[in-house]
Amino acid sequence: MATSATPPRPALQPLTGTPLVLGTVALSLAVFMNVLDSSIANVSIPAISGDMGVSPQQGTWVITSFAVANAISVPLTGWLTMRFGQVRLFVTSILLFVIASFLCGMAPSIELLIAARILQGAVAGPMIPLSQALLLSSYPPAKSGMALAFWGMTTLVAPIMGPLLGGWISDNYSWPWIFYINIPIGIFAAWATWSIYRERESAILIRPIDKIGLALLVLWVGSLQLMLDKGKELDWFNSGEIIILASVAVVCFIYFIIWELGDEHPVVDLSLFKGRNFSGGVIAISVAYGLFFGSLVILPLWLQTQIGYTATEAGKVMAPVGILAILMSPFVGKILPKVDARWVATAAFAIFAVVFYMRSHFTPDVDVRTLMIPTIIQGAAMAMFFIPLTSIILSGQPPDKIPAAAGLSNFVRIMFGGIGTSITSTMWDSRTALHHAQLAEHSGPDNPAFGQAVQALQSQGLTEPGALAVLERALSVQASTMGATDIFWISSILFVSLIGLVWMTKPRKSAASADAMGAH
Repeated sequence: MATSATPPRPALQPLTGTPLVLGTVALSLAVFMNVLDSSIANVSIPAISGDMGVSPQQGTWVITSFAVANAISVPLTGWLTMRFGQVRLFVTSILLFVIASFLCGMAPSIELLIAARILQGAVAGPMIPLSQALLLSSYPPAKSGMALAFWGMTTLVAPIMGPLLGGWISDNYSWPWIFYINIPIGIFAAWATWSIYRERESAILIRPIDKIGLALLVLWVGSLQLMLDKGKELDWFNSGEIIILASVAVVCFIYFIIWELGDEHPVVDLSLFKGRNFSGGVIAISVAYGLFFGSLVILPLWLQTQIGYTATEAGKVMAPVGILAILMSPFVGKILPKVDARWVATAAFAIFAVVFYMRSHFTPDVDVRTLMIPTIIQGAAMAMFFIPLTSIILSGQPPDKIPAAAGLSNFVRIMFGGIGTSITSTMWDSRTALHHAQLAEHSGPDNPAFGQAVQALQSQGLTEPGALAVLERALSVQASTMGATDIFWISSILFVSLIGLVWMTKPRKSAASADAMGAH
Protein backbone atom coordinates (compact mmCIF):
# COMPACT_ATOMS: atom_id res chain seq x y z
CA MET A 1 0.00 0.00 0.00
CA ALA A 2 1.12 3.56 -0.67
CA THR A 3 0.79 4.51 2.98
CA SER A 4 3.88 2.45 3.82
CA ALA A 5 5.91 4.85 1.67
CA THR A 6 5.29 7.74 4.05
CA PRO A 7 8.61 9.19 5.20
CA PRO A 8 9.34 8.44 8.86
CA ARG A 9 8.34 11.21 11.23
CA PRO A 10 10.46 12.15 14.24
CA ALA A 11 8.94 10.91 17.50
CA LEU A 12 6.67 13.57 19.00
CA GLN A 13 7.05 14.26 22.69
CA PRO A 14 3.78 14.49 24.66
CA LEU A 15 2.59 17.99 25.55
CA THR A 16 2.65 19.17 29.18
CA GLY A 17 1.22 22.00 31.27
CA THR A 18 -0.71 24.86 29.66
CA PRO A 19 -0.19 23.73 26.02
CA LEU A 20 -1.68 20.32 26.90
CA VAL A 21 -4.74 21.86 28.61
CA LEU A 22 -5.26 24.48 25.89
CA GLY A 23 -4.72 21.92 23.12
CA THR A 24 -7.25 19.51 24.66
CA VAL A 25 -9.81 22.31 25.07
CA ALA A 26 -9.29 23.58 21.50
CA LEU A 27 -9.59 20.11 19.92
CA SER A 28 -12.64 19.28 22.07
CA LEU A 29 -14.37 22.57 21.22
CA ALA A 30 -13.90 21.95 17.49
CA VAL A 31 -15.47 18.48 17.84
CA PHE A 32 -18.26 19.88 20.03
CA MET A 33 -19.08 22.53 17.42
CA ASN A 34 -19.08 19.92 14.65
CA VAL A 35 -21.27 17.33 16.41
CA LEU A 36 -23.58 20.04 17.79
CA ASP A 37 -24.24 21.31 14.27
CA SER A 38 -25.40 17.92 13.06
CA SER A 39 -28.26 17.92 15.61
CA ILE A 40 -28.97 21.59 16.45
CA ALA A 41 -30.95 22.26 13.24
CA ASN A 42 -33.39 19.37 13.86
CA VAL A 43 -35.69 21.30 16.21
CA SER A 44 -35.33 24.55 14.24
CA ILE A 45 -36.74 23.15 10.97
CA PRO A 46 -40.28 24.52 11.60
CA ALA A 47 -38.84 28.02 12.23
CA ILE A 48 -36.52 27.86 9.19
CA SER A 49 -39.17 26.50 6.78
CA GLY A 50 -41.78 28.99 8.07
CA ASP A 51 -39.40 31.93 7.71
CA MET A 52 -38.43 30.94 4.15
CA GLY A 53 -41.95 30.06 3.05
CA VAL A 54 -41.30 26.37 2.29
CA SER A 55 -42.87 23.17 3.64
CA PRO A 56 -41.29 21.34 6.63
CA GLN A 57 -40.51 18.47 4.18
CA GLN A 58 -38.41 20.86 2.07
CA GLY A 59 -36.93 22.23 5.27
CA THR A 60 -35.55 18.79 6.20
CA TRP A 61 -33.06 19.17 3.32
CA VAL A 62 -31.18 21.48 5.71
CA ILE A 63 -30.37 18.32 7.73
CA THR A 64 -30.07 15.90 4.78
CA SER A 65 -27.66 18.09 2.77
CA PHE A 66 -25.25 18.38 5.75
CA ALA A 67 -25.43 14.63 6.47
CA VAL A 68 -24.74 13.59 2.84
CA ALA A 69 -21.77 15.96 2.39
CA ASN A 70 -20.35 15.00 5.80
CA ALA A 71 -20.69 11.26 5.17
CA ILE A 72 -18.78 11.58 1.88
CA SER A 73 -15.91 13.67 3.27
CA VAL A 74 -15.20 11.74 6.52
CA PRO A 75 -13.57 8.67 4.85
CA LEU A 76 -11.37 10.97 2.73
CA THR A 77 -9.54 12.09 5.90
CA GLY A 78 -6.66 9.62 5.43
CA TRP A 79 -5.88 10.76 1.87
CA LEU A 80 -6.30 14.47 2.67
CA THR A 81 -4.02 14.15 5.74
CA MET A 82 -1.21 12.69 3.64
CA ARG A 83 -1.67 15.42 1.04
CA PHE A 84 -1.84 18.47 3.36
CA GLY A 85 -0.72 17.36 6.86
CA GLN A 86 -2.79 16.79 9.99
CA VAL A 87 -2.52 20.23 11.57
CA ARG A 88 -2.94 22.27 8.37
CA LEU A 89 -5.98 20.20 7.33
CA PHE A 90 -7.58 20.40 10.79
CA VAL A 91 -7.21 24.18 11.11
CA THR A 92 -8.37 24.74 7.52
CA SER A 93 -11.44 22.56 8.20
CA ILE A 94 -12.33 24.68 11.25
CA LEU A 95 -11.93 28.01 9.41
CA LEU A 96 -13.94 26.82 6.39
CA PHE A 97 -16.60 25.52 8.81
CA VAL A 98 -16.80 29.00 10.39
CA ILE A 99 -17.21 30.63 6.94
CA ALA A 100 -19.89 28.07 5.98
CA SER A 101 -21.71 28.72 9.30
CA PHE A 102 -21.74 32.46 8.56
CA LEU A 103 -23.13 31.78 5.05
CA CYS A 104 -25.85 29.51 6.57
CA GLY A 105 -26.98 32.30 8.90
CA MET A 106 -26.97 34.90 6.10
CA ALA A 107 -28.77 32.69 3.53
CA PRO A 108 -31.80 34.57 2.10
CA SER A 109 -33.39 31.50 0.48
CA ILE A 110 -33.71 27.76 1.16
CA GLU A 111 -31.59 26.96 -1.93
CA LEU A 112 -28.65 29.05 -0.69
CA LEU A 113 -29.04 27.69 2.85
CA ILE A 114 -28.86 24.11 1.52
CA ALA A 115 -25.77 25.01 -0.59
CA ALA A 116 -24.09 26.49 2.52
CA ARG A 117 -25.01 23.37 4.54
CA ILE A 118 -23.44 21.15 1.84
CA LEU A 119 -20.21 23.18 2.15
CA GLN A 120 -20.42 23.01 5.96
CA GLY A 121 -20.90 19.21 5.94
CA ALA A 122 -18.08 18.67 3.43
CA VAL A 123 -15.45 20.70 5.33
CA ALA A 124 -16.55 19.21 8.69
CA GLY A 125 -15.56 15.66 7.64
CA PRO A 126 -11.88 15.56 8.70
CA MET A 127 -12.39 17.39 12.02
CA ILE A 128 -13.53 14.46 14.21
CA PRO A 129 -10.95 11.84 13.08
CA LEU A 130 -8.08 14.38 13.15
CA SER A 131 -9.04 15.56 16.64
CA GLN A 132 -8.59 11.93 17.80
CA ALA A 133 -5.19 11.65 16.11
CA LEU A 134 -3.92 15.00 17.47
CA LEU A 135 -5.16 14.25 21.00
CA LEU A 136 -3.45 10.84 21.05
CA SER A 137 -0.18 12.47 19.97
CA SER A 138 -0.50 15.05 22.81
CA TYR A 139 -0.61 12.54 25.69
CA PRO A 140 1.94 9.93 26.82
CA PRO A 141 1.02 6.31 25.94
CA ALA A 142 -0.14 5.53 29.50
CA LYS A 143 -2.59 8.46 29.38
CA SER A 144 -4.14 7.64 25.97
CA GLY A 145 -7.33 6.44 27.71
CA MET A 146 -7.66 9.84 29.39
CA ALA A 147 -7.15 11.59 26.04
CA LEU A 148 -9.96 9.54 24.51
CA ALA A 149 -12.13 10.24 27.58
CA PHE A 150 -11.87 14.00 27.05
CA TRP A 151 -12.66 13.50 23.36
CA GLY A 152 -15.57 11.17 24.20
CA MET A 153 -17.22 13.65 26.58
CA THR A 154 -17.66 16.23 23.81
CA THR A 155 -19.11 13.70 21.34
CA LEU A 156 -21.54 12.44 24.02
CA VAL A 157 -22.80 15.80 25.24
CA ALA A 158 -23.15 17.64 21.90
CA PRO A 159 -26.02 15.52 20.45
CA ILE A 160 -28.00 16.07 23.67
CA MET A 161 -27.18 19.79 23.86
CA GLY A 162 -28.06 20.31 20.17
CA PRO A 163 -31.86 19.98 20.34
CA LEU A 164 -32.04 21.85 23.69
CA LEU A 165 -29.87 24.74 22.46
CA GLY A 166 -31.52 24.80 19.02
CA GLY A 167 -35.01 25.00 20.55
CA TRP A 168 -33.99 27.69 23.03
CA ILE A 169 -32.31 29.86 20.36
CA SER A 170 -35.26 29.45 17.95
CA ASP A 171 -37.76 30.33 20.70
CA ASN A 172 -35.86 33.30 22.15
CA TYR A 173 -33.84 34.72 19.24
CA SER A 174 -33.95 33.76 15.56
CA TRP A 175 -32.79 30.60 13.78
CA PRO A 176 -29.64 32.12 12.11
CA TRP A 177 -28.06 32.24 15.59
CA ILE A 178 -27.86 28.42 15.67
CA PHE A 179 -25.15 28.91 13.02
CA TYR A 180 -23.60 32.19 14.23
CA ILE A 181 -22.64 30.65 17.61
CA ASN A 182 -20.04 28.57 15.72
CA ILE A 183 -18.06 31.68 14.70
CA PRO A 184 -16.40 32.63 18.04
CA ILE A 185 -15.96 28.95 19.03
CA GLY A 186 -14.36 28.10 15.67
CA ILE A 187 -12.03 31.12 15.59
CA PHE A 188 -10.74 30.36 19.11
CA ALA A 189 -10.30 26.61 18.33
CA ALA A 190 -8.41 27.36 15.09
CA TRP A 191 -6.11 29.93 16.74
CA ALA A 192 -5.31 27.71 19.74
CA THR A 193 -4.75 24.60 17.60
CA TRP A 194 -2.41 26.42 15.19
CA SER A 195 -0.47 28.07 18.07
CA ILE A 196 0.19 24.74 19.80
CA TYR A 197 0.37 22.16 17.02
CA ARG A 198 1.95 23.92 14.00
CA GLU A 199 5.40 22.64 14.99
CA ARG A 200 3.98 19.09 15.22
CA GLU A 201 2.86 18.76 11.60
CA SER A 202 2.72 15.24 10.17
CA ALA A 203 4.74 14.13 7.16
CA ILE A 204 3.27 15.11 3.78
CA LEU A 205 3.12 12.64 0.89
CA ILE A 206 1.74 13.86 -2.42
CA ARG A 207 -0.15 11.02 -4.07
CA PRO A 208 -2.32 11.02 -7.18
CA ILE A 209 -6.02 11.28 -6.38
CA ASP A 210 -8.09 8.19 -7.05
CA LYS A 211 -10.71 9.94 -9.21
CA ILE A 212 -12.75 6.82 -10.01
CA GLY A 213 -12.78 5.74 -6.34
CA LEU A 214 -13.84 9.25 -5.29
CA ALA A 215 -16.64 9.36 -7.90
CA LEU A 216 -17.92 5.92 -6.82
CA LEU A 217 -17.78 6.99 -3.13
CA VAL A 218 -19.81 10.15 -3.84
CA LEU A 219 -22.38 8.14 -5.85
CA TRP A 220 -22.98 5.27 -3.42
CA VAL A 221 -22.85 7.30 -0.20
CA GLY A 222 -25.00 10.09 -1.65
CA SER A 223 -27.58 7.63 -3.03
CA LEU A 224 -27.71 5.62 0.22
CA GLN A 225 -28.05 8.74 2.40
CA LEU A 226 -30.82 10.19 0.19
CA MET A 227 -32.61 6.83 0.20
CA LEU A 228 -32.48 6.66 4.01
CA ASP A 229 -33.64 10.27 4.44
CA LYS A 230 -36.47 10.13 1.90
CA GLY A 231 -37.52 6.46 2.25
CA LYS A 232 -40.20 6.94 4.89
CA GLU A 233 -41.65 10.00 3.17
CA LEU A 234 -41.84 8.21 -0.23
CA ASP A 235 -43.09 4.86 1.20
CA TRP A 236 -39.79 3.04 0.64
CA PHE A 237 -39.74 0.47 -2.16
CA ASN A 238 -43.22 1.35 -3.38
CA SER A 239 -41.49 4.43 -4.83
CA GLY A 240 -39.59 4.32 -8.14
CA GLU A 241 -37.25 7.03 -6.87
CA ILE A 242 -36.22 4.90 -3.86
CA ILE A 243 -35.69 1.81 -6.06
CA ILE A 244 -33.39 3.83 -8.37
CA LEU A 245 -31.42 5.26 -5.42
CA ALA A 246 -31.06 1.79 -3.84
CA SER A 247 -29.89 0.28 -7.14
CA VAL A 248 -27.30 3.05 -7.68
CA ALA A 249 -26.08 2.67 -4.07
CA VAL A 250 -25.66 -1.14 -4.31
CA VAL A 251 -23.99 -1.19 -7.76
CA CYS A 252 -21.62 1.71 -6.97
CA PHE A 253 -20.78 0.21 -3.55
CA ILE A 254 -19.78 -3.13 -5.11
CA TYR A 255 -17.67 -1.41 -7.80
CA PHE A 256 -16.17 0.89 -5.12
CA ILE A 257 -14.93 -2.06 -3.02
CA ILE A 258 -13.51 -3.90 -6.05
CA TRP A 259 -11.78 -0.74 -7.33
CA GLU A 260 -10.36 0.38 -3.96
CA LEU A 261 -8.92 -3.07 -3.17
CA GLY A 262 -7.14 -3.14 -6.52
CA ASP A 263 -6.00 0.49 -6.79
CA GLU A 264 -2.42 1.43 -5.92
CA HIS A 265 -3.47 4.74 -4.29
CA PRO A 266 -6.99 4.15 -2.90
CA VAL A 267 -8.98 7.14 -1.71
CA VAL A 268 -10.20 5.01 1.25
CA ASP A 269 -7.80 2.47 2.79
CA LEU A 270 -10.01 -0.65 3.02
CA SER A 271 -6.98 -2.77 3.99
CA LEU A 272 -7.62 -1.56 7.57
CA PHE A 273 -10.48 -4.07 7.77
CA LYS A 274 -7.90 -6.90 7.61
CA GLY A 275 -7.13 -6.12 11.27
CA ARG A 276 -9.36 -8.10 13.64
CA ASN A 277 -9.46 -5.28 16.21
CA PHE A 278 -10.37 -2.67 13.62
CA SER A 279 -13.12 -4.70 11.91
CA GLY A 280 -14.62 -6.14 15.14
CA GLY A 281 -14.47 -2.81 16.96
CA VAL A 282 -15.93 -0.84 14.04
CA ILE A 283 -18.88 -3.22 13.59
CA ALA A 284 -19.61 -3.26 17.36
CA ILE A 285 -19.44 0.53 17.79
CA SER A 286 -21.43 1.18 14.58
CA VAL A 287 -24.34 -1.22 15.24
CA ALA A 288 -24.56 -0.01 18.87
CA TYR A 289 -24.50 3.62 17.70
CA GLY A 290 -27.30 2.85 15.20
CA LEU A 291 -29.45 1.35 17.99
CA PHE A 292 -28.69 4.24 20.35
CA PHE A 293 -29.31 6.90 17.70
CA GLY A 294 -32.59 5.28 16.63
CA SER A 295 -33.87 5.49 20.21
CA LEU A 296 -32.64 9.11 20.41
CA VAL A 297 -35.06 9.88 17.57
CA ILE A 298 -38.19 7.90 18.55
CA LEU A 299 -38.19 8.56 22.33
CA PRO A 300 -38.65 12.37 22.11
CA LEU A 301 -40.99 11.92 19.11
CA TRP A 302 -43.17 9.50 21.09
CA LEU A 303 -43.21 11.89 24.09
CA GLN A 304 -44.22 14.85 21.91
CA THR A 305 -46.70 13.24 19.48
CA GLN A 306 -48.37 10.74 21.80
CA ILE A 307 -47.83 11.64 25.46
CA GLY A 308 -48.35 15.41 25.04
CA TYR A 309 -44.89 16.71 26.00
CA THR A 310 -43.58 19.98 24.54
CA ALA A 311 -40.20 20.01 22.71
CA THR A 312 -38.53 21.61 25.74
CA GLU A 313 -40.06 19.07 28.18
CA ALA A 314 -38.94 16.18 25.94
CA GLY A 315 -35.47 17.72 25.83
CA LYS A 316 -35.37 17.90 29.64
CA VAL A 317 -36.25 14.19 29.88
CA MET A 318 -33.39 13.32 27.46
CA ALA A 319 -30.80 15.72 28.93
CA PRO A 320 -29.87 13.80 32.16
CA VAL A 321 -28.11 11.19 30.00
CA GLY A 322 -25.14 13.57 30.00
CA ILE A 323 -24.72 13.62 33.80
CA LEU A 324 -23.11 10.20 34.34
CA ALA A 325 -21.48 10.35 30.91
CA ILE A 326 -19.51 13.46 31.92
CA LEU A 327 -18.80 12.32 35.49
CA MET A 328 -17.62 8.83 34.50
CA SER A 329 -15.63 9.54 31.32
CA PRO A 330 -12.44 10.72 33.12
CA PHE A 331 -12.69 7.72 35.50
CA VAL A 332 -13.04 5.30 32.54
CA GLY A 333 -10.10 7.00 30.82
CA LYS A 334 -8.00 6.58 33.96
CA ILE A 335 -8.70 2.87 34.51
CA LEU A 336 -8.50 1.78 30.84
CA PRO A 337 -4.69 1.37 30.72
CA LYS A 338 -4.96 -1.02 33.71
CA VAL A 339 -7.84 -3.20 32.49
CA ASP A 340 -8.86 -5.08 29.35
CA ALA A 341 -10.91 -2.63 27.25
CA ARG A 342 -13.18 -5.52 26.20
CA TRP A 343 -14.52 -5.88 29.76
CA VAL A 344 -15.41 -2.18 29.88
CA ALA A 345 -17.19 -2.38 26.49
CA THR A 346 -19.02 -5.53 27.68
CA ALA A 347 -20.26 -3.66 30.78
CA ALA A 348 -21.45 -0.80 28.53
CA PHE A 349 -23.48 -3.14 26.29
CA ALA A 350 -24.94 -4.93 29.34
CA ILE A 351 -26.07 -1.57 30.80
CA PHE A 352 -27.53 -0.53 27.43
CA ALA A 353 -29.48 -3.83 27.36
CA VAL A 354 -30.88 -3.17 30.87
CA VAL A 355 -31.81 0.44 29.92
CA PHE A 356 -33.72 -0.65 26.81
CA TYR A 357 -35.38 -3.50 28.74
CA MET A 358 -36.63 -0.91 31.29
CA ARG A 359 -37.96 1.26 28.45
CA SER A 360 -39.78 -1.74 26.94
CA HIS A 361 -42.14 -1.54 29.95
CA PHE A 362 -43.21 2.09 29.36
CA THR A 363 -46.97 2.76 29.24
CA PRO A 364 -48.98 5.79 27.98
CA ASP A 365 -49.38 7.06 31.57
CA VAL A 366 -45.64 6.84 32.33
CA ASP A 367 -44.40 9.43 34.86
CA VAL A 368 -41.29 11.62 34.59
CA ARG A 369 -39.38 9.61 37.23
CA THR A 370 -39.89 6.33 35.33
CA LEU A 371 -38.75 8.05 32.10
CA MET A 372 -35.64 9.55 33.68
CA ILE A 373 -34.24 6.54 35.58
CA PRO A 374 -33.14 4.60 32.43
CA THR A 375 -31.99 7.87 30.82
CA ILE A 376 -29.67 8.63 33.76
CA ILE A 377 -28.35 5.03 33.83
CA GLN A 378 -27.70 5.21 30.07
CA GLY A 379 -25.12 7.94 30.75
CA ALA A 380 -22.88 5.34 32.44
CA ALA A 381 -23.14 3.06 29.40
CA MET A 382 -22.20 5.92 27.06
CA ALA A 383 -19.07 6.74 29.09
CA MET A 384 -18.00 3.07 28.93
CA PHE A 385 -18.91 2.63 25.26
CA PHE A 386 -17.11 5.17 23.05
CA ILE A 387 -13.76 5.25 24.86
CA PRO A 388 -12.85 1.51 25.08
CA LEU A 389 -14.16 0.70 21.60
CA THR A 390 -12.25 3.63 20.07
CA SER A 391 -9.10 2.43 21.84
CA ILE A 392 -9.65 -1.13 20.49
CA ILE A 393 -10.18 0.21 16.94
CA LEU A 394 -7.01 2.37 17.01
CA SER A 395 -4.86 -0.15 18.92
CA GLY A 396 -1.74 -1.22 17.07
CA GLN A 397 -2.17 1.36 14.28
CA PRO A 398 1.05 3.19 13.32
CA PRO A 399 0.87 7.03 13.57
CA ASP A 400 0.51 7.56 9.81
CA LYS A 401 -2.51 5.21 9.73
CA ILE A 402 -4.40 6.72 12.69
CA PRO A 403 -6.14 9.55 10.72
CA ALA A 404 -7.27 7.03 8.07
CA ALA A 405 -8.40 4.49 10.72
CA ALA A 406 -10.24 7.16 12.75
CA GLY A 407 -11.80 8.59 9.57
CA LEU A 408 -13.01 5.23 8.27
CA SER A 409 -14.37 4.08 11.67
CA ASN A 410 -16.21 7.40 12.17
CA PHE A 411 -17.61 7.15 8.64
CA VAL A 412 -19.05 3.66 9.24
CA ARG A 413 -20.45 4.78 12.61
CA ILE A 414 -22.13 7.87 11.09
CA MET A 415 -23.64 5.75 8.28
CA PHE A 416 -25.03 3.26 10.81
CA GLY A 417 -26.52 6.19 12.77
CA GLY A 418 -28.49 7.14 9.64
CA ILE A 419 -29.44 3.54 8.89
CA GLY A 420 -30.52 3.01 12.52
CA THR A 421 -32.72 6.12 12.45
CA SER A 422 -34.45 5.07 9.21
CA ILE A 423 -35.00 1.44 10.23
CA THR A 424 -36.22 2.44 13.71
CA SER A 425 -38.74 5.02 12.50
CA THR A 426 -40.03 2.67 9.75
CA MET A 427 -40.35 -0.21 12.22
CA TRP A 428 -42.15 2.06 14.67
CA ASP A 429 -44.71 2.97 12.00
CA SER A 430 -45.29 -0.64 10.93
CA ARG A 431 -45.51 -2.01 14.51
CA THR A 432 -47.88 0.83 15.47
CA ALA A 433 -50.14 0.01 12.49
CA LEU A 434 -50.09 -3.70 13.43
CA HIS A 435 -50.98 -3.02 17.10
CA HIS A 436 -53.66 -0.52 16.04
CA ALA A 437 -55.31 -3.14 13.83
CA GLN A 438 -55.15 -5.76 16.60
CA LEU A 439 -56.59 -3.38 19.20
CA ALA A 440 -59.32 -2.22 16.79
CA GLU A 441 -60.45 -5.85 16.39
CA HIS A 442 -61.31 -5.91 20.09
CA SER A 443 -63.07 -2.55 20.15
CA GLY A 444 -66.51 -1.94 18.70
CA PRO A 445 -70.19 -2.50 19.44
CA ASP A 446 -69.61 -6.25 20.01
CA ASN A 447 -67.24 -5.60 22.92
CA PRO A 448 -69.14 -4.94 26.19
CA ALA A 449 -66.18 -3.06 27.75
CA PHE A 450 -66.00 -0.74 24.71
CA GLY A 451 -69.73 -0.06 24.95
CA GLN A 452 -69.40 0.76 28.64
CA ALA A 453 -66.50 3.16 27.93
CA VAL A 454 -68.60 4.99 25.30
CA GLN A 455 -71.52 5.28 27.76
CA ALA A 456 -69.22 6.53 30.54
CA LEU A 457 -67.88 9.30 28.28
CA GLN A 458 -71.39 10.23 27.13
CA SER A 459 -72.47 10.51 30.75
CA GLN A 460 -69.75 13.16 31.15
CA GLY A 461 -71.46 15.26 28.48
CA LEU A 462 -69.76 14.08 25.28
CA THR A 463 -71.72 13.24 22.14
CA GLU A 464 -71.34 9.72 20.71
CA PRO A 465 -68.95 10.90 17.91
CA GLY A 466 -66.98 12.83 20.54
CA ALA A 467 -66.73 9.76 22.80
CA LEU A 468 -65.63 7.58 19.85
CA ALA A 469 -62.97 10.18 18.92
CA VAL A 470 -61.59 10.14 22.50
CA LEU A 471 -61.41 6.32 22.47
CA GLU A 472 -59.80 6.30 19.01
CA ARG A 473 -57.12 8.70 20.28
CA ALA A 474 -56.51 6.49 23.33
CA LEU A 475 -56.26 3.45 21.05
CA SER A 476 -53.75 5.26 18.78
CA VAL A 477 -51.60 6.29 21.77
CA GLN A 478 -51.65 2.72 23.10
CA ALA A 479 -50.72 1.27 19.68
CA SER A 480 -47.89 3.81 19.23
CA THR A 481 -46.57 3.06 22.73
CA MET A 482 -46.65 -0.70 22.07
CA GLY A 483 -44.79 -0.11 18.78
CA ALA A 484 -42.09 1.90 20.58
CA THR A 485 -41.72 -0.67 23.39
CA ASP A 486 -41.33 -3.45 20.78
CA ILE A 487 -38.32 -1.57 19.38
CA PHE A 488 -36.84 -1.06 22.86
CA TRP A 489 -37.19 -4.80 23.54
CA ILE A 490 -35.51 -5.77 20.23
CA SER A 491 -32.71 -3.23 20.91
CA SER A 492 -32.13 -4.80 24.34
CA ILE A 493 -31.64 -8.26 22.76
CA LEU A 494 -29.31 -6.85 20.06
CA PHE A 495 -27.10 -5.12 22.66
CA VAL A 496 -26.59 -8.45 24.44
CA SER A 497 -25.65 -10.12 21.13
CA LEU A 498 -23.07 -7.35 20.38
CA ILE A 499 -21.01 -8.50 23.38
CA GLY A 500 -19.87 -11.47 21.24
CA LEU A 501 -18.36 -9.08 18.66
CA VAL A 502 -16.31 -7.32 21.34
CA TRP A 503 -14.72 -10.64 22.34
CA MET A 504 -13.69 -11.39 18.75
CA THR A 505 -11.06 -8.64 19.08
CA LYS A 506 -7.60 -9.32 20.50
CA PRO A 507 -6.86 -8.48 24.16
CA ARG A 508 -5.13 -5.13 24.03
CA LYS A 509 -4.85 -2.49 26.70
CA SER A 510 -6.14 0.99 25.88
CA ALA A 511 -2.60 2.33 25.82
CA ALA A 512 -1.77 0.14 22.86
CA SER A 513 -2.88 2.70 20.32
CA ALA A 514 -0.58 5.24 21.84
CA ASP A 515 2.22 2.71 22.34
CA ALA A 516 2.33 2.37 18.58
CA MET A 517 2.76 6.12 18.37
CA GLY A 518 5.50 6.15 20.97
CA ALA A 519 7.39 3.45 19.07
CA HIS A 520 7.68 5.58 15.94
